[in-house]
Amino acid sequence: VTLKECKKEEKADREFQKKFKFEGSINVLTQMMVDPAATEKKGGGKNLPLRRGEILDVIQFTNQEQILCRNSQRR
Repeated sequence: VTLKECKKEEKADREFQKKFKFEGSINVLTQMMVDPAATEKKGGGKNLPLRRGEILDVIQFTNQEQILCRNSQRR
């Protein structure tokens, strides 16, 4: 990982924490894959755009219907 990539990841993490009012360090609990048969959805506001088969990092289980995740682009 180059210095430029490291700084970019740190910036993305800070933006994530600010957007979701997330305090403390970001720890990935597990990874999940979006159902390959699911319909793709555009993101908006605080919702992540979904792509079939995409691997997501699970940060926090918020309730039974929503999970706080980030994609490979750390968004």
